[in-house]
Amino acid sequence: MKKFLICLNFLLIFSYSNASTLSFKKIVNLNEPWGSTFLNDHELLITEKSGEIKLVNLKTKNITKINHNLEVLEYGQGGLLDILYKDNIVWVTYTEDRGNYKTSTSIARGKFNKNAIEFANIFQAHPPIDSPYHFGSRLAIDGEYLYASVGERGQGMIAQDTSKHPGSIIRIHLDGKIPKDNPKFLDKKNWLPEIFQIGVRNPQGLVLSPFDKKIYISNHGAKGGDWFGEVKKGENYGWKILGWGGTNYSGTKIGPKWKPGFTKAIKYWVPSIATSAITIYKGEEFKEWNGSALITSLKDMSLRKLDFQNLENVEEEIIFQRKIGRIRDIQVHPKNGKIYFLSKESLWIMEKA
Repeated sequence: MKKFLICLNFLLIFSYSNASTLSFKKIVNLNEPWGSTFLNDHELLITEKSGEIKLVNLKTKNITKINHNLEVLEYGQGGLLDILYKDNIVWVTYTEDRGNYKTSTSIARGKFNKNAIEFANIFQAHPPIDSPYHFGSRLAIDGEYLYASVGERGQGMIAQDTSKHPGSIIRIHLDGKIPKDNPKFLDKKNWLPEIFQIGVRNPQGLVLSPFDKKIYISNHGAKGGDWFGEVKKGENYGWKILGWGGTNYSGTKIGPKWKPGFTKAIKYWVPSIATSAITIYKGEEFKEWNGSALITSLKDMSLRKLDFQNLENVEEEIIFQRKIGRIRDIQVHPKNGKIYFLSKESLWIMEKA
């Protein structure tokens, strides 16, 4: 009986609203994983907030620790964050100790090696700040460009200061060089050269859509006001002029949900669901979802599907809730379309039963 109950703990089966049955299986246990990226069709690279990089074989369930030279500071919400692999190169975002109790969201790049990766910084958010909050941070590649989300470190109106990186979406080349068509070089003379868009708070989801080739983002509000939207060159999402429907944790008002002159999100959540990672689904396992946004959350531990083809009538469906704990990351298998999640302590696979 005890063995039977243990098995049930590793296999959860339930249904979502269109009556298809879902199966969840725990693959391996991890220590507060944060980001993941497919190395090939049977291996995932995974970061742990403490600073570890793990290579997980999905077939054998073997876990290999990959050494690296990064000096990661696990501090509050910070640590080793996102990871992205392409063409034998690995990029990571992490909390870097910049001295005098100050830290930044930084990006490093290195050639992949299963034994050890030698990273070098290609971006450091300026200025470094003494705060344990709101580092962001996700990565996405679109052709020759690398996009990254940088949190505002709990500093509020810094997200409106274009002479500082916190609270922005940055765009650089894959090697860290600055694109000559970034807003700075067009009509935003006072912007730092890496900044692509401003006015975000704590953006923990960023993805390139395989359908319309646009970059999409999810963002934590305060007490309410989470949102999903499009990254738009030279625009402003409005934090902390706008509250996106939320309030300060003290209950005081921040500002309007939206007003003309600012980027309008596609979907808002009030109260907060604590949005984390996102993807635009493309695959065979759930082909009826193709083109939909999948939104994961921490607070209500849910997966939500958004059909946003008609921006005047965005349709939301809760696929599951409170089944595998707080969800930090989501990846779609590049061949079969099955979905992989990082929860607080585990890697899971979701497929049709």
